[in-house]
Amino acid sequence: MPLCFIEPHDAIRVIAESVGRDARRQLVGEVVHAWVDEIPERELVTHYARAVAELDPDDLSMLAAWHASLETVGQPIANTDFLLSIYPSLGEHRREALKVAAGLGSEDAFDAGLAEEQALEGVLPRLSRQRAAELATECIELYIWDRLGSNN
Repeated sequence: MPLCFIEPHDAIRVIAESVGRDARRQLVGEVVHAWVDEIPERELVTHYARAVAELDPDDLSMLAAWHASLETVGQPIANTDFLLSIYPSLGEHRREALKVAAGLGSEDAFDAGLAEEQALEGVLPRLSRQRAAELATECIELYIWDRLGSNN
């Protein structure tokens, strides 16, 4: 039986503070993806609407291009109203669409100079303890990768 003296959520924060910029970006992306995986189905559309509302025109274009790659909605328009209107028709791809939209938003947060702590604050507390423990294991691997000489 392993001994654990730190909660998984706290371990993720500590690791985020201990790695370089590239590893931090990857870590935040993994946290966002884990959060999206845990969102109940009935709440997906609300979170997608929030994520899309925060995107700038360039990010909306990238999200529309992602939608176009699915070939399920015809020619998508890089417009908030259009992207929200087609979201329910994405079926099994709705979680992935939210991951893309939320990921674009977290990139903007980094580019704006927001610390990883601020980016993590929004989603890390929403993860279940079990999912946070799984994610902490992935973060340890990321920490090792970062310490072994990535280009940070």
